[in-house]
Amino acid sequence: MMRIPLRRNLPSALCLSFCCLILSYGKAIAQVNFEYWPNANYDPSIPTFEEVLGYAPGEKITWHRDVIAYFNALRAAAPDRVTITEYARSWQGRELIYAVISSPENMANLDQIKADMARLADPRETDEEAAAEIIADLPATTWLSYSVHGNEISPTDAAMMTAYHLLASRGDGRVADILNDTVVVIDPLQNPDGRDRFIHQFTTAMGLEPDSDRLSAEHNEPWPGGRTNHYMFDMNRDWFIQSQPETVGRAAAMLEFFPVAYIDAHEMGSDGTYYFAPEAVPYNPHLAQDQRDSLELFGRTNAGHFDRFGIDYFTREVYDAFYPGYGASWPSYFGSIAMTYEQASTRGLVFRQYDGVEVPYRYTVRNQFITSLGTAETVQVNREKFLTDFYNYRVTAIEEGQEQDIRSYIIPTQADQSAADKMAGLLGRQGVEVDRATASFNACGESYEPGTYVIRLDQPSKRFIRTLLDVDVPMEDDFLREQERRRAENLPDEIYDVTGWSLPLMFNIESNACNRAPNGDFVRHGTDLVQPGTVVGGAATVSYIVPWGEASAARFLTAALRAGLAVKSNDKAFTNLGNDYPAGSLIIDVADNPDNLFAIVSDIATESGAEVVAVNDSWVTDGPNFGSANVVRLNAPKIAMAWDEPTNSYSAGAARFIIERQFGYPVTPIRVDDLAGADLRRYQVLILPVSNGSYSSELGESGIENVSEWVRRGGVIISLGNATRFLADPDVDLLSVRRERAVVEVEAPEEEEGDTVEGQYLTEEQEYRDLTVALEDSPYPVAGVLVRADVHPEHWLSAGIAPVLNVLARGTDIYTPIRINDGVNVARFQGPDDLVSSGYLWEENRRQLAYKPFVIQESHGAGEVIAFTQDPTVRAYLDGLNVIMMNAIFRGSAHARPVR
Repeated sequence: MMRIPLRRNLPSALCLSFCCLILSYGKAIAQVNFEYWPNANYDPSIPTFEEVLGYAPGEKITWHRDVIAYFNALRAAAPDRVTITEYARSWQGRELIYAVISSPENMANLDQIKADMARLADPRETDEEAAAEIIADLPATTWLSYSVHGNEISPTDAAMMTAYHLLASRGDGRVADILNDTVVVIDPLQNPDGRDRFIHQFTTAMGLEPDSDRLSAEHNEPWPGGRTNHYMFDMNRDWFIQSQPETVGRAAAMLEFFPVAYIDAHEMGSDGTYYFAPEAVPYNPHLAQDQRDSLELFGRTNAGHFDRFGIDYFTREVYDAFYPGYGASWPSYFGSIAMTYEQASTRGLVFRQYDGVEVPYRYTVRNQFITSLGTAETVQVNREKFLTDFYNYRVTAIEEGQEQDIRSYIIPTQADQSAADKMAGLLGRQGVEVDRATASFNACGESYEPGTYVIRLDQPSKRFIRTLLDVDVPMEDDFLREQERRRAENLPDEIYDVTGWSLPLMFNIESNACNRAPNGDFVRHGTDLVQPGTVVGGAATVSYIVPWGEASAARFLTAALRAGLAVKSNDKAFTNLGNDYPAGSLIIDVADNPDNLFAIVSDIATESGAEVVAVNDSWVTDGPNFGSANVVRLNAPKIAMAWDEPTNSYSAGAARFIIERQFGYPVTPIRVDDLAGADLRRYQVLILPVSNGSYSSELGESGIENVSEWVRRGGVIISLGNATRFLADPDVDLLSVRRERAVVEVEAPEEEEGDTVEGQYLTEEQEYRDLTVALEDSPYPVAGVLVRADVHPEHWLSAGIAPVLNVLARGTDIYTPIRINDGVNVARFQGPDDLVSSGYLWEENRRQLAYKPFVIQESHGAGEVIAFTQDPTVRAYLDGLNVIMMNAIFRGSAHARPVR
């Protein structure tokens, strides 16, 4: 266990308040008269847990409705010191709130406090002298967030205890100082849907009394578990992509307050202790040094408290600050000090750890409560420093944007304009200043049209912009060398999450770095993710054409099909009336549709953002005519998705979310157990998300035959990521490829009979290492790296798709290319020298992945088999892959020829 020395400059009042807290952790476990804060004196006018909920803190796991009830009770008891604000609603309709707690004077001036923080946040409007005047008297804001993962249960109950203590404590000078000098924002429950799912499952499994045995059902959650929200998103990876309503609301609220410190209270594996900052390497290079240094202040405060209670902890291991999508990293990029706290979870009311120690739930709540108070205390003691650091962070960001090589990013008008529009709006939501050109301009040797987006770097959000828009954010060389050393010794690497996340790459859009800030006519862009579409040419007499290739066109298609319109699509590019249209473009004939077609098309265009062209003459001067065999009728397919074990819930949730919420088309989830004998004739498409186990084993021989026969009769089966293993399984044989083992560059020794082998001299270390190489193993796992894939330009599955795609490669799966007499490699990864577009990839993986397939199509009977060897829907943030996913669903079902 790593220990941090006690801070020597702790206030004397704090030392006195803990003089009697010297019990060891082991003794505390056995303590009968448990106390959260020994010798505390509480105001009886502030309602306790028992008075509102009927139980003591940590005695039960609190439901979402009771969390809300308790905070409302606190507000009613102390309306001058606490406010409650709803900032979002979950998909299932549960409210998400934050509580603001401070002194009556600060609460009365809350709007002014927020306004002053906004002034500090923009040094272009607030010079150093004015900033110093503001800082002298401004309360600093601490933001405490809890339980973004629903099955990480102790943080939420600790949030309630923290609020109670701040409001009810009497005679504690530290609490008085916190309330006078700071504003504390408590977000008690970031994931209400997941928490209530967990509590329901736990309550269902619990018997006469809580069971500490790790094998007990109450500690083992059925699929999908409580970690995720309704759409099964890990919302601790959603911060910069902001796909979920919980994240959108929370981020917007934080940008109102600009807290100087943010904690994200989590739980980890049940056999651990407690983790708090400082964090592990690697650090993101766009973090400021004073942010890293300040982590030590919080760590030392928490360590001092834990030493007095006799609680074990660790720091600087496992949890890093490299990826910007965590709750414990995203706030850093507006100047906050962001941290994660991790408590070993009881996943219930008591848990027996591997060493036999039984940990009650209330102890985990107590530990989270202590670090919550320690965080608020650290902000109070360092109020002026943290406010000054915040201001200087914004000052130096602007200076760097004026001086460094990249001084602006320019997003030109382009083929996938809807993706560019979405990225511009997404950045605007997160406090980035995005301008849109109203006239042509020149910059860095290029000419740009009106509608081009310009993001100048001489703004306070410069570091955030560079983190998200740079092609690559490098990790420290020392860290990478250590990972290679660990791999050579067959030790797991320490890369915690993906290493490549550049938004322009993930959206597959053109983005140009420029070494100066362009001059021209610009207006500030807003935060809308979709710009309204239009119908060019008014009411048509023949057809309406929607150029294919953008998400907006796919949204138009799904809305048109759900509205009952007849829609066709051309497999090849064509030219009509001098306008060129890419393959996949939609054709809506007036003769085949209702009389009010123009009104329907106009409404759908506005909502979807699609460009629609009215056509009064069907004559095509190049490419297939509208009645060609190369033009297919798009049906409205009924989509089924594998659900429940062994399906990976993240993958299933993200794929369903993209189809339903981003493209507005319904999906029917079917449990894998039911797929084995289900009558699938009502469905045209079956999606197999990434798997945590084996679809083959779960379905069994009869289930495999049922699915295979459905494909042969005209179904379209689509695999995501490692679900391709099922299709390539020789016992299934729906896909004529095989998964590869790792390449072994040493010769396997000849097997010798008997219990001994011929001896040999090893004269150098490499000979030893050759003898220790695994001869049959999967490729080394990849945490996540963006790689390039070339697209077959003439296949119906690649209609409207860019020639090169950026794919997030993860895991171990690499597949052989399909032979041309069996199917088509619709997209294949580029060669080894060009493969990596962003992130870090092991050398042997880079060489082995090169030229291997990403998208494979094979016909089986009347049906189609489409395999994505990497998941195109991961975290719903690979927008550049959405259209090829829609092609697989809608164009795939159009090209199948079902047996009627």
